[in-house]
This record gives sequence, structure tokens and C-alpha cells, in this order.
Amino acid sequence: MTYASAIHRNEMISGLRALADFLERNPEVPAPSTADVLVFPPDGSNAEKRLQIDAIASRIGSETRIYSSHRHYATSRRFGPVEYRAVAIPTDEARDW
Repeated sequence: MTYASAIHRNEMISGLRALADFLERNPEVPAPSTADVLVFPPDGSNAEKRLQIDAIASRIGSETRIYSSHRHYATSRRFGPVEYRAVAIPTDEARDW
């Protein structure tokens, strides 16, 4: 898994704006009450993925945390009901975390 290329990043941003505009213009179309945008670090060791989450946390001004019984390492930032979340999923139940 890798992060979006510059082209795909621009397409994602444009798509999000287009969705928001569409929902605003079409109030009869149901909209979700919340939305999650997830990003996952590229493949690597658990330590490498955790470092990526730490770097993202620094960039978005948030804390990191371990959650779920699978010990996912994550950071997030909310924009109202929309959440940007970066998640590192350990390869073996986080034995070395």
C-alpha cells in the first residue's frame, strides 16, 4: 500500500469537493451523518509504519493512540462530522509495539 500520487491526491480532493457540491445542490439525496477518510502507511515494518503515523500526527496537530484489540496505531483530525484518520495496522498483532 502506498500514499496517493500527486495526480491521485488532486483527483481525491476534486472528488470530495464535487461530492459536497452535489449533496448541497440535491438536498433530496440522502447524505451520511458522518464520513471517514482513511490513509494507511506504505508497507514496511511495524516500527516504520508507526513512524509514518507519528509524522502525520505532527503535520495535522494531533495525538497518536493505539486502539482496537488488534492494536492499530492511529492519529486523526475531525472537520465537523468528517474525520481524516491515518492508521498503521501491525503485521502480527503488534508484538514489537
